[in-house]
Amino acid sequence: MQNQEIVKIIDNLKGRRGYEEKRASKLGFSSLYAYFEDKISKKQKAIEDEQKELEAAKIEDQPKANKKSCGCC
Repeated sequence: MQNQEIVKIIDNLKGRRGYEEKRASKLGFSSLYAYFEDKISKKQKAIEDEQKELEAAKIEDQPKANKKSCGCC
């Protein structure tokens, strides 16, 4: 089963197809499809990691916002 997004990317390469094929073989991928599959999965993982970091930063910042600077309250 092939991902239609990857097939569409490969079809739209036009003049860059030769470059991308050389790059894929240099990096050890057996096909152009496998190269783009890996490339897309890395992008998705980077986005997920960034979202997790932002959520963690929000959680850490919330308790600080609730604290008062003076001891009277």
